[in-house]
This record gives sequence, C-alpha cells and structure tokens, in this order.
Amino acid sequence: MAAKRKRGALAAGKAKRARSAPSAGEAVPEERSDLPQEYSIPPPVSQGKWKNKERVLIFSSRGINFRTRHLMQDLRTLMPHSKADTKMDRKDQLFVINEVCEMKNCNKCIFFEAKKKQDLYMWLSNTPQGPSAKFLVQNVHTLAELKMTGNCLRGSRPLLSFDPKFDQEPHYTLLKELFIQIFSTPQYHPKSQPFVDHVFTFSITDERIWFRNYQIIEEDASLVEIGPRFVLNLIKIFQGSFGGPTLYENPHYQSPNMHRRLIRLSVAAKFREKQQVKEVQKIKKKGTKVLVEEDPTEVVFETPAEEKPVEIQLVKPESKPIVKDKKKLRKIQRKKQKKLFRTEG
Repeated sequence: MAAKRKRGALAAGKAKRARSAPSAGEAVPEERSDLPQEYSIPPPVSQGKWKNKERVLIFSSRGINFRTRHLMQDLRTLMPHSKADTKMDRKDQLFVINEVCEMKNCNKCIFFEAKKKQDLYMWLSNTPQGPSAKFLVQNVHTLAELKMTGNCLRGSRPLLSFDPKFDQEPHYTLLKELFIQIFSTPQYHPKSQPFVDHVFTFSITDERIWFRNYQIIEEDASLVEIGPRFVLNLIKIFQGSFGGPTLYENPHYQSPNMHRRLIRLSVAAKFREKQQVKEVQKIKKKGTKVLVEEDPTEVVFETPAEEKPVEIQLVKPESKPIVKDKKKLRKIQRKKQKKLFRTEG
C-alpha cells in the first residue's frame, strides 16, 4: 500500500525544487537568445523631491451628458496630479464632498453638477477650509470634438496665463489664486514630465472667464490651440468649502431658467401682437363705412351740358341686312353710297 503523504511534504518538495539565488562568487548564467524579450515602459522622469503635494479630485454628479463626461476626462488627462472618483448621487448634500476628498487624500476639488439634464455647474473648492466658487459652464467644446492640429506631451506641466483684469478687482484676485493652486501641476510630481509645452489661458470678456489651452511650438514659440475650451460664468464665492457665508455674488448673472423664461415671453409677445393685428383688420372689414360730407368746392369746375330738343321718330328705321360675310357688307354699303351721289348729282 502507498504510504500517506505528510502535510509538510509537498511544501518541502517545492522548496527543494526552487532555484536558489546565486551567491557573489557564483557566475550568473547568460540569458538565452531564443526566449522572447519583455519590453517595459519607463516611468515618468522626475528629478528632485516632491514638496508641493497638491492633489485635485475631479468627479461629477449623476445625470451629466456625454459632452460633460468627455470634458471631465480631458481635464483629468491634462492634469497629472488629479484623481477620479465615482459619480455622486443627487440626493447627497454637497458638504459630503469634503469627506470624499479626505478619503482620497485630496486638498482641492473640481465638481461638475448637472441640473435638468441641460444645465452644467462647476464647483472649484479648497477642501476642507475653503474658499469655494460656483460657476455656470457654457460653450463646452472637448478635445475630440474640436479636432485641433496642436498636441502636447502627456503629463507635461502647463504655464498659466491670466488677463490683467484679474489683478484689478478683489474677487478676481481670489479666483486667480484658486486657479493657480488647482490647475498648475506641482514640480517634481511623480506622474508629471519635466517639460513645459502648453499654456492654460484665463481671459475675462463679457463678465465671463474664458478658458483656452494652447501648445507652444519649439521653432518660433508660436501658439496653436489644442482644446478643450469652455466659458465660466461666476455665480457666487463662498467662504467655506461647498457652502458657508457668501463672499461675492455676481450681479450680472442670469440663471438659465430666467433666460429660457424671457425667450418664451418674447415669443409669446410676438404671437399676441400678430393676433391683435388680425383682430383689428377683421373689425375694420366688418364695420360700416363712414360717409364723408360733400365738399361744396367740388361743383365749381362742373359745366352743365346744353339741353338738346327731344326728337320723336315717326318712321320705323330701315332694318339692316344681316350679312355674315364682311366683304359683302362693304360692297352693299358702297352701292348705297354711289346711289346717293347719283341722286344728288
């Protein structure tokens, strides 16, 4: 009968078969050339110590459309110091995001909030102390949608360019500092590359902040747009993170609901005006015509006609012969005229 195996026998056998590591004196055998060689992608180049440990959490609420999802993915690609998370439920309060950032070890947050499946809002926040800003996002164009000719290295650090108006008003100065801390890639970040080949521009026009991304061409240092592009319409700036006392409220802001309501009212006003014009025309047609009084000056230039004596015919007029042929009729008329001339002569 076969002997029973002990519990540690199999592990001991495997340990014996395992190759022992070569010592310092032993020669390492050369690798066989016939075996397939494995290629590994080198990690991003990073020199120096990573001191500014800024991490940005980029995620959204449920109910966003495809364009918002692509924009969020483009920002994650352009910002190597960003982190992703699952979509947040609509029923959850916004202050829950502070806990999510703490769990993800992030101190900055970009949160996309969708309402009515057509309005998009963006929150930029410094968690957990604040401040935070809420924007209405308009005119969104993603990288895949634009199909620009420019290109930049993945993970490279961007330059940030700001409009001079950011230094003129205090609320824009606060937003500038918030943009610098969120969008600038920290130096010596493990996932970043030590190159600067694109520019993020923030310009203020029509009381809105316009975001553009340009590539720096090495030959002549000219700029070529890459994308994405979007416009931020500031709503409020809060002292805390996702809430708290209001530091600034934009007086020029008009909500999308109010904008759509004004469009509907203008269309309704045009329709009402057309209906009123039609009713006035109907009343004019049905109404009696007003008789204008006679003008006494109209009779000045009228000359009465001479009265002719009434002639009474006692003899029946001769009946004209009915001739269908016009040529025969003319011949008959000529004959009558000749007879008259003869009698007169």
